Amino acid sequence: MNGHVLAVGEALVDVVHRPDGTSAEHPGGSLANVALTLGRLGRDVRLATWLGDDERGATVRDWLAESRVGLVAGSDHAARTSVAQATLDPTGAATYEFDLEWRVPDGAAAVPETLAVHTGSIAAVLAPGAADVRRLVESARATSTITYDPNARPALMGDPVDVRPQVEELVALADVVKVSDEDLAWLSPGTEPLEVARAWQRSGPAVVVVTFGGSGATAVTAAGDVTVAAPRVDVVDTVGAGDSFMGALLDWLWGAELLGAEKRAALRGIDRAATTRMLTRAVAVAAVTVSRAGANPPWPADLVGPDRVRVDASSPLREEHA
Repeated sequence: MNGHVLAVGEALVDVVHRPDGTSAEHPGGSLANVALTLGRLGRDVRLATWLGDDERGATVRDWLAESRVGLVAGSDHAARTSVAQATLDPTGAATYEFDLEWRVPDGAAAVPETLAVHTGSIAAVLAPGAADVRRLVESARATSTITYDPNARPALMGDPVDVRPQVEELVALADVVKVSDEDLAWLSPGTEPLEVARAWQRSGPAVVVVTFGGSGATAVTAAGDVTVAAPRVDVVDTVGAGDSFMGALLDWLWGAELLGAEKRAALRGIDRAATTRMLTRAVAVAAVTVSRAGANPPWPADLVGPDRVRVDASSPLREEHA
């Protein structure tokens, strides 16, 4: 299947503070991490983002280029490159503080060759760029599959009561949604995650996937719910895990020829066996990501053979990343 995926959203620099008091800078950003995963898996992917023409921006651009991610024209017109301060706890999980500006580059849009548009996280709710993201997604439905990950960032997003309507508008426009149980606990406290996911699936998407950390992931489709366990790995940190999971979902759908607006009916009819294969691929990709430091998703060679992931008692599916 020819074509490309357009990812729309933030790319930035993570300043990671480790429990031992040391720190290091890594390129990151939720949408950048999804694009990076697709690029490493051999897919044609373009990222519409908002970087500065500065040293940190150059670091991010080089990082993306090394993984075969193309930048949409105008993505380097920001006054400066955004930064996320990530603090790791002893388990490797991260919490974040952000210094971030977000705009959609002029001219970013889906074209007939755009098989899918992916967005989410900060880019989908932070003004002034969020309004442009919404317009781009609405327009792209004519040609492209729409995928969305709310990937909540409470430090930037404010009150979930205010955020939830924005999230649910994008859910209704999407064909595939991926969300963590932690995000749903923040957005809809007191409601079972799969209850929310089923309501979301009825509102529009063909597939809503909920990740549950060490318990794996469940997909809600018209054919019913499908659950896959998470591989057990030695976790270095969880930075980029959820994004690599999302990238793997897109990669699998591309390989199954289920991307593109003309495939919308076929995607809605996805069966349980195919859904199981999709989730199995996604948890395997996420497992590799958490087995090494930073947002470092696998190349195809990293996924060959069962011995590529060391067996242990930890899990790969928590959603922490910038």
